[in-house]
Amino acid sequence: MTASAIRIGLIYPELLGTYGDRGNALVLRQRARWRGLDADIVEVRADEPIPAELDVYLLGGGEDAPQLAASAGLRASRAAIDRARANGAVVLAICAGFQLIGNTYVDADGDVLEGLGLVDMDTRSGAPRLIGEVVVEPDRALELPLVSGFENHGGRTTLGNDVRPFGRVVAGGGNGVDGVDGALAERLVGTYLHGPVLPRNPALADLLLQWIVGHELTPLPALVEDRLRMERIDETMRTGIQAWLRDRRLARG
Repeated sequence: MTASAIRIGLIYPELLGTYGDRGNALVLRQRARWRGLDADIVEVRADEPIPAELDVYLLGGGEDAPQLAASAGLRASRAAIDRARANGAVVLAICAGFQLIGNTYVDADGDVLEGLGLVDMDTRSGAPRLIGEVVVEPDRALELPLVSGFENHGGRTTLGNDVRPFGRVVAGGGNGVDGVDGALAERLVGTYLHGPVLPRNPALADLLLQWIVGHELTPLPALVEDRLRMERIDETMRTGIQAWLRDRRLARG
C-alpha cells in the first residue's frame, strides 16, 4: 500500500460480515481505482487494535454473539476511531455495525450491550423480525436517488432528538421506529441495508469516496448498476402495493 493510497478499513470481517458486507469495501476500492486513485483494503481482525490511520471504517452486520464479541474491541479502540474522525475519516455502519455505533443495544434477553456512542441512539430487540427488501429516500442534503437494500434484523432503533436519519423508508422496515432508516452525521452513514448496499447503490459509494478525497469525483458510467437498482426498487414497490391491497381486502372481510 502506498502512502497516498485511500485506506479502506474493513473492521472485524469475521464477526461483522453478514450478507456479503465485504462487498462494500470491494466496491469502494474499485470505483476509486477506475478514477485513477490508489486504494487498498485494510482488514482489521477482531484480535487486532483498530488503527487511527484509516480513511474509511466499514462495519458490517452480525448476529448477537458476534456483535457482543465485536463491541468490546470497538470500545477499546474508541480513542483511535475518534482521532481518525477528527482527521476526516468516514464511517459506514451496517445493521449490527449500525447498532454498535449508538449508545446501547438491548437484546431479546434484556441484556444491555454498550456501544461506541458515536451517534445518540439506542436499539432494543423487538418483534416481528424485519426481513425483506427495503427502499429508502435519503436525506435531501445528500442529493442521492432512492436507495435499495435488504434487511434481516430484530432491532428497533430510536434516534436522539438531534440525530438525522439516513432517510425515509418508502418500503420495508428500516429502524422499525418513526418510518425512517439509519442515521446521518458528519461523514457518517448508518443503515440497516445489506445487499451489499454499495454495489446496489453506486451513487452512495461515490458520495463516501467524495467525502474521503474532499472534492467532487469524475462521474462513471453506471447503466448496468442503475438498471439493476431500479429493477429491485420497482419489484419492492410492486410487492409492497400488492401486500397493502391484500391486507386491505382481508380487513374488509
